[in-house]
Amino acid sequence: MNSRIVSILIVVAIIIIGGVWYLRGHQPAEQQAAAPAASTTTPAASTETTAPAASTTTTTAAPAATTTTTQTAAAPAAGPMAGKSLKIATEGAYKPFNFVAPDGSLQGFDVDIANALCAQMQAKCEVVKQDWDGMIPGLLANKYDAIVASMSITDERKQKVDFTAKYYNTPAKMVAKKGSNLQITKDGLKGKTIGVQGSTIHENFVRDNFGDVATIKAYDTQENADLDLAAGRLDAVVADKVALDEGFLKTDQGKDFEFVGPDFTDKKWFGEGAGIAVRKGEADLLKGLNDAIAAIRSDGTYQKIEQKYFAYDIYGAPGT
Repeated sequence: MNSRIVSILIVVAIIIIGGVWYLRGHQPAEQQAAAPAASTTTPAASTETTAPAASTTTTTAAPAATTTTTQTAAAPAAGPMAGKSLKIATEGAYKPFNFVAPDGSLQGFDVDIANALCAQMQAKCEVVKQDWDGMIPGLLANKYDAIVASMSITDERKQKVDFTAKYYNTPAKMVAKKGSNLQITKDGLKGKTIGVQGSTIHENFVRDNFGDVATIKAYDTQENADLDLAAGRLDAVVADKVALDEGFLKTDQGKDFEFVGPDFTDKKWFGEGAGIAVRKGEADLLKGLNDAIAAIRSDGTYQKIEQKYFAYDIYGAPGT
């Protein structure tokens, strides 16, 4: 009996000891197996949270923002004259500022500036021809809405119309036959015949300074004054320096003539440069034109038009 109990106890002890060793032998393996599983989980989590997906979203958003900015900058804000119809007068006889082309169309620096200003204002414009001596009366009679015809801004004219800021400013000068040695003094011009376009700052200047010693002959257009100078019926003409240079001296009929004397710039006669005239009280139109002048000066449109006609700057220095 005792031996049987001892045998049973021995068997139980062996089973217990074997179980303990079994458990000790398998526990590390399970722990080692668990580590790879945790390692596998980590990459998976990393894949779900990595930057590629977020990076893709950022890349797509950038072009969309750029496109929106470009479209906004390209579309000018509508001004007070947007959609309105305007009629603009010019002379058509003052090369290279305004003239009638062989096909009958009005062309020149003034005309191109007028069209550029209308485009900037988003207005519908028509440029029409008007004789110089009827230019301001026609404006006041509502025949057109503005004058873009190289009209100088003077105190006398400001009493009748309003002006924009200047859109160019060039001096006046005298032209005479080459070798004439004409002196721009009362003694030098005594007995001479000087041609000018009538109703202009140039006529006022010549009459005020030399009208008591010289014969002053006024013409309806500068072209006709130039023709009489070329034909020998005048000793000299006074006009805008650029108009004489580009419209006369650089042509065949002007090849035997030259500038004489100094530039004439006194604001008492020659004003503040060429501006655009409108009827008094047209505040929206005046603002629209002034804003448009500034805009085409800023975006390079003015310079492109200027370079089409001149090899030099005609806008003038600031404050002139």
